[in-house]
Amino acid sequence: MKFAAPALVAIWIAGLATAASAVPTTPDCAKRVNDTPAKVAECIARDSLWRHLSHFQTIADNNPGRGGHPNRNTGTPGYKASVDYVAGLMHRAGYQVSIQSYVWRHSAVVGVPTFSAAGLHYRLGTDWSVAPRSGSGRVTALVQPAGNGCEKRDFSSFVRGHIALLARDFCPMDTQVANATARGASAIVFYDSSTPAAEPVLPRRQAVEYSMESPARVPVLLLHSNAGGAALSQAYMQGPPAVADIDVQTRPKSDNDYNVIADSPFGDPHHIVVVDAHLDSICGAGMLDNASGSTSILETALALARTKTVNRLRYIWFGGEELGLLGSKYYTRHMHRNTLKRIVFDIDVDVTATPNFDVLVADPAHAHAVHRFPPNVVPQSRVGNRDFAAYFRAAGIPSRNAWFGNDGTDSLSFSLVGVPNSGILTQQDCCKHQWEVDIWGGYLGNYEGKVPGRNGGCVDYPKRWCDNLSNNDPFVLESVSKAVAYVTLELANDKSLGR
Repeated sequence: MKFAAPALVAIWIAGLATAASAVPTTPDCAKRVNDTPAKVAECIARDSLWRHLSHFQTIADNNPGRGGHPNRNTGTPGYKASVDYVAGLMHRAGYQVSIQSYVWRHSAVVGVPTFSAAGLHYRLGTDWSVAPRSGSGRVTALVQPAGNGCEKRDFSSFVRGHIALLARDFCPMDTQVANATARGASAIVFYDSSTPAAEPVLPRRQAVEYSMESPARVPVLLLHSNAGGAALSQAYMQGPPAVADIDVQTRPKSDNDYNVIADSPFGDPHHIVVVDAHLDSICGAGMLDNASGSTSILETALALARTKTVNRLRYIWFGGEELGLLGSKYYTRHMHRNTLKRIVFDIDVDVTATPNFDVLVADPAHAHAVHRFPPNVVPQSRVGNRDFAAYFRAAGIPSRNAWFGNDGTDSLSFSLVGVPNSGILTQQDCCKHQWEVDIWGGYLGNYEGKVPGRNGGCVDYPKRWCDNLSNNDPFVLESVSKAVAYVTLELANDKSLGR
């Protein structure tokens, strides 16, 4: 099957294609005012984008984790170096830059945790891991499934003292843990039960978030495959129930994390459009998730550095997204109400260079039912969704609204406090369906990593260490970054926002 990505190489808004000889250089773009879509499109260039993305890879390579693998995770030198890199470029471009520091609390594992069930010993790091903010304990008990645990009624027949086996779903993990511990679970084992859908509905963000905002009182384990969870569930249903032995010892720990905030000197400071991406990685270098999105908004900011706009532009690179939207939650919750009212829109940019891509536009209207947003959010978000749709329609690139944007990315933090938002994602993990192939081309199975393949890709998987530079497509990165820049300019000059 022919792969579709090369078809996007030179596509942007119809009529804006420019001869290669006329395309300005990066220094030229930095000096001029890019106040039209055509000028902005010219200055979102593949070579420059790839240089920024490559620099993030170099940062990760120069700051390896314990196992020697490239690393930019929250709380590591690689993340701090990423903060310094972005802040330095934005400062030199003329933005007012601040580093917002906040404390994040987590659990440090003491010793070597163990987990066995039904006579099988699960390998730490390969088969399972300890959840961030897990509690401590030594437990020997039956493993009892309780659905996804998002509702208290899921535990109506749960036996106090048993180990709760929960399918990770798109409700807050804190809710699942709270429901389980309230019914007396001695430990909690999570697994991802998602399977490819047969019906042509838009996928959620494929990798559910395994993160808690509050520390747990009992051990919380994460199985790395749905097969392990399914086997434990089947054992309970068909007998004999599996008895598990868990030994997890943790101690509470606090560290500093950082958001990079860069304000344009132009535009009305009482009407601010935020453009955000999360800067942290998970399980390694994090080049697709989310150095790609971080690069997209960085290049957009540099292209618009000298451009006067109606609304003020504020670019934010958030920390701790992979651990539970820590940076964006801190930012939105520690702001005076009157200051928060000045933010009239948020554009979330999370993964923009997927090799076996979709083009999905975040729409709060499709958020999980567990979330309750202020009534203005959904109707006022449509303007951003329309701008993205208009760009891709004119460019001849199919796009679809999707629900990922408020089930695991930083736009959720804005929705919860009443800020309308939209965003972009080109997908990750597995699995691409036939209806998606019919729309965007490519292959069934993994969106990234081994393509074609069905092993789940590179993103979000511990111990794979393969979300590196090669896990990104430069053609997709350029095309989607142009869309980000276009929508940013449109909303920056939209006089209806917040008025």
